[in-house]
Amino acid sequence: MKTVILTDGGMGQELVCRSSSEPTPLWSARVLIDEPDLVRDLHAEFIRAGARVITINTYSATPERLAREGAEELFKPLQKRGIELARQARDQAGDAAIAGCLSPLFGSYAPALTISFQDTLDIYRRIVAEQADGVDLFLCETMASAEEARAAVTAASESGKPVWVSWTLADHGTPRLRSGEAIAAALSALDGLPVAARLINCCRPEAIAAALPELIGLGSPVGAYANGFTSIEALKHGGTVEVLHARHDLDPDAYAGQAVGWVEAGAAIVGGCCEVGPPHIAALRDRLEQAGYEISGVA
Repeated sequence: MKTVILTDGGMGQELVCRSSSEPTPLWSARVLIDEPDLVRDLHAEFIRAGARVITINTYSATPERLAREGAEELFKPLQKRGIELARQARDQAGDAAIAGCLSPLFGSYAPALTISFQDTLDIYRRIVAEQADGVDLFLCETMASAEEARAAVTAASESGKPVWVSWTLADHGTPRLRSGEAIAAALSALDGLPVAARLINCCRPEAIAAALPELIGLGSPVGAYANGFTSIEALKHGGTVEVLHARHDLDPDAYAGQAVGWVEAGAAIVGGCCEVGPPHIAALRDRLEQAGYEISGVA
């Protein structure tokens, strides 16, 4: 029987919908302090839906984003709280691996907003130092450029934990990173680094389907988890997710159909990103099992 690793869906958008507070540029980080039960319960829902890997809710808790909002002193407490809530959810809902989160330092989809490679690496090392003891693997996700991914993977690999790297792609046209770089160039930038899996995330499902053959051809294992946005063009640096809108043609069944197609093409890891909630993951679990796949965890 073929096995597939099923991950969780998107935390940020789902928490915005469930929270009693207005969205801020820190996205979902504030709820770690103000409404921690929402975070723990959402993690648990994803596990009950079938996810065997959940990612801690610290995507927006990077030093740069916190400093921009005058909240840099929250960096360590937020990292700690994110791990605690994921572990509580696992204790309540069942077995799942916990992935540390290395996200874009300056915000999603913004490859031009960069600092030097060494400075980027130093910041990722700070994040890894706070997360390493509490996670089972590291997910370097929504990487928009080859250098950003190289810095994140370098820092994560120093922990000795397995490292997954996931790039976000342009939504239209020839498959490429949002920086404009080719997928092959992004992989080459990681030569010599121990990468356990290569993924694509936070772009349209159609962009993933177009890019997967090339990614699979460059080595495995590979995976994918798409977003459900109509477009990300309206989101500007320092903006809020209120400007983004969900597609109406990606209900749980439709999304599951897309993701099963990725598995049939050769993906070994699937899940969801923004606008993909627990019902989507449950539908994907059911479709995979109906197709004869076994849902597995991280070895």
